[in-house]
Amino acid sequence: MVEVIARLARELRWQPWPGPAATSTVREGMVPPSAQRPAARSPRGAGRRPSRGVLYRTGAWCARHCVTVLAVWLAVAVGVQVLDRAFGGDYSDDFTLPSTQSYAGFQVLQEHEPSAGGYSAQIVLHDDEPLPDTGGPVGTAVTRLEKLPHVLGARNPLTAGQDTAVGPLSPDGKTAYITMRFDVQPSTLGSSYLDGVDSAVQPMRAAGVQVEYGGPLGDLARPQADDRRSEAIGFGAALIVLLLGFGSLLAALMPLVAALIAVACGLGLLGLLAAASTFATVSPTLATMIGLGVGIDYALFLITRHRQLLMDGRGPAVAAGLAAGNSGRAVVVSGCTVIIALSGLWVSGVSFIGKLGLAAAVTVITAVLGALTLVPALLGLAGRSVDRFHVRRPVAEAEAAGGGAGADVSGGAWQRYAQTMERRPWWFLGSGAVVLAVLAIPLFSIQLGHIDDGADPTSFTDRRAFDLMSSAFGPGSNGPLTVVIDQTDVPSADRASLGSDVQDALADVPDAALITPPQPSGDGDVLIATAYSDAAPQDERTTDLANRLVDEVLPQAVSGTGARTYVTGTTAAQVDFLETVSSRLPLIIAVVVCLAFLVILTVFRGVLVAVKAAVLNVLSIAAAYGVVVAVFQWGWGGQALGVGGTVPIESYVPMMMFAIVFGLSMDYEIFLLSRVREAWLRTGDAQASVAHALSITGRVITCAALIMTTVFAAFILTDTIVVKMLGLGLAVSVLIDATVVRLLLVPAALTLLGRAAWWAPRWLDRVLPHLDPEGAEDEPPAAPMAGRAAPGGPGAAGR
Repeated sequence: MVEVIARLARELRWQPWPGPAATSTVREGMVPPSAQRPAARSPRGAGRRPSRGVLYRTGAWCARHCVTVLAVWLAVAVGVQVLDRAFGGDYSDDFTLPSTQSYAGFQVLQEHEPSAGGYSAQIVLHDDEPLPDTGGPVGTAVTRLEKLPHVLGARNPLTAGQDTAVGPLSPDGKTAYITMRFDVQPSTLGSSYLDGVDSAVQPMRAAGVQVEYGGPLGDLARPQADDRRSEAIGFGAALIVLLLGFGSLLAALMPLVAALIAVACGLGLLGLLAAASTFATVSPTLATMIGLGVGIDYALFLITRHRQLLMDGRGPAVAAGLAAGNSGRAVVVSGCTVIIALSGLWVSGVSFIGKLGLAAAVTVITAVLGALTLVPALLGLAGRSVDRFHVRRPVAEAEAAGGGAGADVSGGAWQRYAQTMERRPWWFLGSGAVVLAVLAIPLFSIQLGHIDDGADPTSFTDRRAFDLMSSAFGPGSNGPLTVVIDQTDVPSADRASLGSDVQDALADVPDAALITPPQPSGDGDVLIATAYSDAAPQDERTTDLANRLVDEVLPQAVSGTGARTYVTGTTAAQVDFLETVSSRLPLIIAVVVCLAFLVILTVFRGVLVAVKAAVLNVLSIAAAYGVVVAVFQWGWGGQALGVGGTVPIESYVPMMMFAIVFGLSMDYEIFLLSRVREAWLRTGDAQASVAHALSITGRVITCAALIMTTVFAAFILTDTIVVKMLGLGLAVSVLIDATVVRLLLVPAALTLLGRAAWWAPRWLDRVLPHLDPEGAEDEPPAAPMAGRAAPGGPGAAGR
């Protein structure tokens, strides 16, 4: 492993670039190309032997042995999927925050009142007539439920007594709920556990009673996420974009095939990891989204360079090797940047969030490996026939690509656009900044929270249970807060007075619909009460109620007594999770921004270039946040996306979006800046280099962004609100980054900065490692061609 890393580091080392024209002016303190590199030499690549770097040799070998490489990839994909089915683990949202007060309260309950300290779930009953008496099907069902594994107890609503405010039986007798308590989180028991629950409640259903599952049982009963429709739509849209952008059918299919095989391998590996550690239920969907997005993008970059090299006269195997050796370096740098950004999620200190980043990183790794090996194999298999089946004249990078900065760039939409930007950079910079500012306005009213079951489709049993509970007992009945007062250290003589003080303090708490009188546990060491909000669990008032109880009401009630107070339960744990994530979000943002800054600084060796990249990426993500708030929290178009009403922004979504998008944005940043720097080092004309790079990368960046946007947007069709939120947020982020930022703000800013963009102190240039993101200097000269070679088959790759 050490040897492999060392070889890769040598492969990425920056070789001397030819300096700019001798007439270029150098500012004092800059580290321009002429000061850093040897004097100008013969034209790039002239008379040099082909590169024999690791990436070049790997790509060329895979192209020549295309059948073997394809067979290995297919065997690995099938093998890991079979192993996943046989030994893979299940995904679950069961996680704890041991450092929170809600978890401490849960531990106290388990110690002093196990029946109250277990994990609770509700089975909601409803009938058009008053429910049958206790000796009928309800009593039979409760008896059967108590005999199920892991059940600590089940409360019969018809014998438990009635409180008209909170149940368990409504005043008209038509709605009730059975409270079950488990010794483990029910959502971890697997869907097969529901067979026993269904069998136990069958007498009630046979009697015509509507039976719905709420809480963790409702989560367990949710249909398993099926991403095949989203994947099919994303693939179809990507194929259309590729055909329109590049014209060739085979070249359009290759990125899709490579990404699909790589993601299949990644998901199989993720399933095997899930057998050793718990991953959230959204993990495979998130991994699929990211894996498909970057997999298609990485393959597209390599195939675009490969096709241009074929047009320039290279043989298929050599072209595949050069594409892997040159653009493959950008893929490696970009993939490492994405993984670094995802690793920043561990700074949250919450394993649930860190593992979401790990899940996405698995498919990013397989996407990078696929781009470096599987894509060259597909290119080798196609040979010179890669453009044989086309819907219009195939194109690659650009007709003017070979001209370099300073060449005649007249003609072509992207060249004309680049010329216009070069003449009016302030207009482009100002218009892009205005667009970002307008889109970011909703961000200032963001409300983080936890999306409750009321936002699920009505086809879900947990949504129907939520609606029945809200109608009969009020919205707060879906998220009760358990109040715990540990009076172990309070003398027996003072406990009665303490109980009276606590009851008085809980009498008139704002935002509380009802708080039951505190009752002692079986051993008398703990007082237990239940608080019901006058709003739904996801409402901000419920969060305020929980925080008010924890921070003000309970501490004041027990002040000076030695008692300890807690607010626990599912809703309280969600509030603590929100507080934990919110407090650590700024740290994660700072870490990810700093890491990305260092990557850009190391690769492109320009302080202002790195600062510009960090600032503009933060602004683009802020604009994407604004769109997500407007759609989900404000309800602008939410119903069209299948969202029932307005919902808060799921607490961990901004954190995930920031890490993912900041990493993905490096794809386009590195791809564009590497071409700008290549032209700058060759000519010394900073402004013309920007226009040249924009003209030859505009088509590829736009197509890549449209593909990734459609892949992400296709997941909006899922039934899970959090996935919808992530899908929309990532789609909008990529679209903004690749259009407003990459085509307006970045080139305008680089044009205005001019040579200053590439300034770096001499001491910093000596300290930084030298990385070449594109490896353009390693290209061997093209063989002379009188015209396009005759199409060849797979065998042509080796000739």
